[in-house]
Amino acid sequence: MAGASGPPGGTTSGPSRLRGGGATGRGGGGAAGARGGAVSGPLGHGLHGPPGSHGDTPFPARDPRRGIVVALAAVLLCAVAGAAVAALHGAGVRRGPLPELARRQVDVAVEATVTADPRATRPRARGAVHAAPAVVVGAEATEVTAGRVSTAVRTPVLLIAPPSWAGLLPSTRVRAEGRLALPSGTAAGSGPPPAAVLRIGGGEPPSVVGGPSAVQRVAARFRAGLRDATEGLDPDARALLPGLVVGDTSRVPEDLDDAFRAAGMTHLLAVSGSNLAILLAVLVGPPHLAARAERRGLAARLGVPLRATAVLGAGLVLGFVVVCRPEPSVLRAAACGLVLLLALATGRRRSLLPALAAAALLPVLYDPWLARSPGFLLSVLATGALLTLAPHWSAALQRRGVPPRPAEALAAAAAAQAVCAPVIAVLAERVSLVAVPCNLLAEAAVAPATVLGFAAMAASPVAPAVAEGCAWLASWPASWAAAVARTGADLPGAELGWPGGWAGGLLLAAVTAAAVLAARGLLRSPWACAGCALLLLVAVVRPAPLTRAVTGWPPPGWRLVACDVGQGDALVLAAGEGSAVVVDTGPEPRAVDRCLRALGVDRVPLVLLSHFHADHVDGLPGVLRGRAVGAVETTWLAEPPGRAAFVRREAGRAHVPVTTARPGERGRLGELEWEVLWPPPAGTSAVAEEGPNDASVTLLVRSGGLTALLLGDLEPPAQQALAEAHPGLPTVDVLKVAHHGSAHQDPQLIRRLRPRLAVVSAGAGNPYGHPSPRTLAALREQGAAVVRTDADGPVAVTGAGRDAAAVTRASAGRRRAGSRACGRARDGRARDGRARTQRCRTTARCHQPRPEG
Repeated sequence: MAGASGPPGGTTSGPSRLRGGGATGRGGGGAAGARGGAVSGPLGHGLHGPPGSHGDTPFPARDPRRGIVVALAAVLLCAVAGAAVAALHGAGVRRGPLPELARRQVDVAVEATVTADPRATRPRARGAVHAAPAVVVGAEATEVTAGRVSTAVRTPVLLIAPPSWAGLLPSTRVRAEGRLALPSGTAAGSGPPPAAVLRIGGGEPPSVVGGPSAVQRVAARFRAGLRDATEGLDPDARALLPGLVVGDTSRVPEDLDDAFRAAGMTHLLAVSGSNLAILLAVLVGPPHLAARAERRGLAARLGVPLRATAVLGAGLVLGFVVVCRPEPSVLRAAACGLVLLLALATGRRRSLLPALAAAALLPVLYDPWLARSPGFLLSVLATGALLTLAPHWSAALQRRGVPPRPAEALAAAAAAQAVCAPVIAVLAERVSLVAVPCNLLAEAAVAPATVLGFAAMAASPVAPAVAEGCAWLASWPASWAAAVARTGADLPGAELGWPGGWAGGLLLAAVTAAAVLAARGLLRSPWACAGCALLLLVAVVRPAPLTRAVTGWPPPGWRLVACDVGQGDALVLAAGEGSAVVVDTGPEPRAVDRCLRALGVDRVPLVLLSHFHADHVDGLPGVLRGRAVGAVETTWLAEPPGRAAFVRREAGRAHVPVTTARPGERGRLGELEWEVLWPPPAGTSAVAEEGPNDASVTLLVRSGGLTALLLGDLEPPAQQALAEAHPGLPTVDVLKVAHHGSAHQDPQLIRRLRPRLAVVSAGAGNPYGHPSPRTLAALREQGAAVVRTDADGPVAVTGAGRDAAAVTRASAGRRRAGSRACGRARDGRARDGRARTQRCRTTARCHQPRPEG
């Protein structure tokens, strides 16, 4: 802060209150004052230095080695203190019977105190099964009963409970029964790692032993009031505003959360120092004026004295922590705010960097598990970058003609991204190329949304109408932030795959440092800056013709593409420029959306879902996102019922009709033709064998002379019945192997089809052993060239007949960007009776392999 103090008996001049801290007198000593933070008296004498020294007397030379020794000693002391506290906390986690019971996976009854808000899990597809929705509850066990033995404990546990537990408040005491298990890589958080995980079966509501504390009830009332005030807003603002204000992301849908992640704006959904800084600025004014006569802010307007303002600020900080919950970034921000408010109350000048160091050290000494929290680390790094790098970068930009405010905003966003990107790469294996511009565009919306949102929350208990008005005003900046995130995430080059782990993080840190050093020279040349900006724009927008010319993907004339969507199916059939029929959508919306964007598909006349297993239908929102979709067609067997309801719900939101495929049904779009061969009408015994798998819609596809058979997940009995029902089934150029290449295949059908290319859609490292080596061997024995998405990435089929070729591009991170592999099978047999595959690394063009001899 800006207050100044001198040694005993010193005097302080009026100009010492000028902007910048250390003032310069007219009698000399100005340079020393400017550098060292000294203030000069009326006679020009400096007030720093040992007693009896004067402003015109040189300061005694300081030994630089002494400062290094002191710094190293301080670092060592802090490290020892942190290690000691962590050891004590770790011993407490391992104490008691819970770890041993968890190793034995014993059924127990536990009485526990809830320590954090329940968090809804994001259910994922695991093969055909979709995980049931659940909530994760952090708690501290106080009593455990195994059999007839009850033991008093004090051990952190993680409760995996049904959704009916979502309304629990911290400090609530509950009793739960379930099976213990050891934690399998619990995410780092603000509390100690759990000694055990208790899985609670059934859907019963929690058995509450003791209610929450009064403080938590008051905080819950305010949070609920904010949710009620936002009830009538548009969906994005209704979901986003509680997240921006208090970090309540319970309403944020999956697609909006993914958009914020891809745009590098996730920090807006995690309450941090920026929110608290905005509130303190409203109370005390800009930090550089907080202790001066010309200070601003609400407290100054109301005539509140300086020290009383600091007390009010401390109350605001404590209330902020209670309402927003003690998350890592909140604790760091609160500690930093309290340190600065203490400086304000005592009138002593403090540097922001030592305040940040204290704000990082004190919470870690109190809760050493914060050192494991990525959120805490990113918060400290970003704040440190704003205090150290951003001022220098802003000054450099201003020296080159950039106006002050844009320079400060650009420097702050770039500095935070530069220091945080390596940590994000370690955790997420990605780099956002749009983070800086998206954060710059959204920055103007954060302050009004935060202030108006807090006003709505504060008014909700006493004046609901006022709260709704404030929330309506806050919805405009909140909707703007959501629109920025969605627009940035929709750009083809929004994210860049990057190696994960510490090696990837260090590599990105080195690349960032090299880019910063290169930028010092580039800033001197406007043409070089313009060129770099143009290259970045091209990398983000990725114009389709240029992308195809550089990467060779998608190959010209592609007719069928098997997308790399992990353990699932998603096939794209070309139906004209920018148009395609999509058969199945895989288990994850982002994966199929990314595939369609790479192919330039923005119109989907038909989405055909072979059956309702999660690995075939859960990606439907990714196809519907931002595209004109004509209809969704499905099998008649609506099993599992939950996924069938999901398909109809998502299609209804997009106003897309859902129809049922009928055997013998034919369709045509340009050169693309298809015929539904399977399933037979309801009640057929062949379908009853394996349920949803044997009810898979099976298509015979023709496109410009190319013939393909798409088998869905048919099992051998249904494959045999298909062959019997269609005795005229022709040989095919392409076979989409049933059930991800599992061992359950009908060899007679493979011999009859004699495919030239066999496409297997499976996920790398899947737990099912797909594709089966036996299936791959059977396909190759029939002369088929086999390509698989788990090993080759997305697969495109070009040509027809003897010229049918499979062009594959390895997925990001597994192979060199732009690498290709080409597989081609010939109708005529070589001397060994087998077709060959030729792999090309430098071109997407496949060459005809020469026959032996």
